[in-house]
Amino acid sequence: MNNNAETLGLEISDERSGHYAKFGGDTGFVCLERKGSESYPSSDKAVVFFEVPDLEAAIDAIGRDRFVRIEAQWAVLHDREGHNILLLQSR
Repeated sequence: MNNNAETLGLEISDERSGHYAKFGGDTGFVCLERKGSESYPSSDKAVVFFEVPDLEAAIDAIGRDRFVRIEAQWAVLHDREGHNILLLQSR
């Protein structure tokens, strides 16, 4: 996905070939994900990432039953149109 770095003008901060590329820095980032690379469905693979200081507290506040998948460092839920919203544990 290195062509995206040139197109977007952003430095790659993390990458898994054939899966995703993460661009950005300390205050925010953009993540491009290859369609079909995750096991959960989405109507059009639109993904929004939010970094949270306490993932478990965020999950509890939103409601554990609303999440499609919960892992140690991230959790995903869908908005009303089926778009993925990922919460990531801050590092």
